[in-house]
Amino acid sequence: MWLFQVKVFKQPKYLENFVQSTFNALGADKVRGATLVVSGDGRYYSKDAIQIIIKMAAANGVRRIWVGQNGLLSTPAVSAVIRERVGADGSKANGAFILTASHNPGGPHEDFGIKYNMENGGPAPEGITDKIFENTKTIKEYLIAEGLPDVDISTIGVTSFAGPEGQFDVDVFDSASDYVKLMKSIFDFQSIQKLLTSPKFTFCYDALHGVAGAYAKRIFVEELGADESSLLNCVPKEDFGGGHPDPNLTYAKELVARMGLSKTNSEQQPPEFGAAADGDADRNMILGKRFFVTPSDSVAIIAANAVQAIPYFSGGLKGVARSMPTSAALDVVAKHLNLKFFEVPTGWKFFGNLMDAGMCSVCGEESFGTGSDHIREKDGIWAVLAWLSILAYKNKDNLGEEKLVSVEDIVRQHWATYGRHYYTRYDYENVDTGGAKELMAHLVKLQSSLDEVNKIIKGKRSDISNVVNADEFEYKDPVDGSILKHQGIRYLFEDGSRLVFRLSGTGSEGATIRLYVEQYERDSSKIGRDSQEALAPLVEVALKLSKMQEFTGRSAPTVIT
Repeated sequence: MWLFQVKVFKQPKYLENFVQSTFNALGADKVRGATLVVSGDGRYYSKDAIQIIIKMAAANGVRRIWVGQNGLLSTPAVSAVIRERVGADGSKANGAFILTASHNPGGPHEDFGIKYNMENGGPAPEGITDKIFENTKTIKEYLIAEGLPDVDISTIGVTSFAGPEGQFDVDVFDSASDYVKLMKSIFDFQSIQKLLTSPKFTFCYDALHGVAGAYAKRIFVEELGADESSLLNCVPKEDFGGGHPDPNLTYAKELVARMGLSKTNSEQQPPEFGAAADGDADRNMILGKRFFVTPSDSVAIIAANAVQAIPYFSGGLKGVARSMPTSAALDVVAKHLNLKFFEVPTGWKFFGNLMDAGMCSVCGEESFGTGSDHIREKDGIWAVLAWLSILAYKNKDNLGEEKLVSVEDIVRQHWATYGRHYYTRYDYENVDTGGAKELMAHLVKLQSSLDEVNKIIKGKRSDISNVVNADEFEYKDPVDGSILKHQGIRYLFEDGSRLVFRLSGTGSEGATIRLYVEQYERDSSKIGRDSQEALAPLVEVALKLSKMQEFTGRSAPTVIT
């Protein structure tokens, strides 16, 4: 993803540089005559960018452009449109420009981003993105049909032009219909509807004023029968209502309060189930009544229940996968169910490779992303429907009883069966880039002497077990054989605990250091502790080992999840 502040993209010829560099990287044989999707999460500058890309596509010989009404398509919906939609003339999409900065804030002084997805519906592979980047440094010209008028993207219909390369069509279509059709082919909407319309079940969905709002009313209210009052912040806005569209306990304040998890505002009767989406609707947060489900637990619980609860998986799972920083909860499920298991670097394209090869059905990452092989992106609404399916399955004979099986019941039963992976992530955002790199270099150097590492640990906490292995995660793709190095720094403890450190590239300023802390507990008498309390000793050790405050000047993280 090419991600910077809006003011950077508004520089003369800046967006044009990236778009032309992408066309050049793809090659004329894949661009001329192609059908491309151009839409996004609706953030500030999206509408201007769509018009520019349309004109450039025409000049580069693209045959037709598909645009979601008002320029809105969630990232998972774009993937679904590429894979599933057939135009009135029988055309299929060859790729897409997605206009999003994911979970980052939007507005004139905030972030904008653009990325290209391929014909399989997934993000461009590194071979293409590397070529795009190199092209941006050497490009001398770009092609644009400046005489082409702007297209009304608010009205559904096809507009045809005599483009520089022949007929050129812009097809504005309903943003939700293709995606809703796909969801109805995966889930049993009738059983979910019985749950949502039960007087004993209450529901709340917060789109954080992101693009998920374009789908929420259609799916949850019109298709599944939920009350419209169940929807929060479901009107997409260019600045996400001035909020930070990141579905976590820090930024989804209104939902957190409604679910009874706010320290300052405790609802008397929170809903049974709550969920939130990020700006482009590929991430999700799952909540029960006064109960938070970690993303690592969420993907493990979906995988454990998918075959029984979700018709799409009734024939069994091909395999499961998680990103390296995600907790090992999914590993335990895979072992128990005798499933193929893969640990991949952060980035959905690695899951996509496994899915295209028929090796993976369900996957997830700790950064609130969960999905399956129905598309080639993580899918926030899919994750919510998966959880509603599990709740519907667990309560299929229980809707007339006094008490429903709750989100918390399902999670605690899962822990009792598989053990609990206490897990947390500390984000240090907008850290000085130089200091962040020094911290990571220090951690790598420290790995050369585990004796020294364990001496530091015992000096801080004598009750922590020894580090038995430490490395930088390296991945060999089982599909194409490609090798990726330096994908995160790991400290692995004798008792199965882990510390992982990564630099994240999802911000437009400075660096973000992510610290992941995990401890596995199999003893059923010890799985009910507060997560932050259980992990406090390991957090102390992590901050000591990394010299976090010394290198960053930060005494506390920006966000804890």
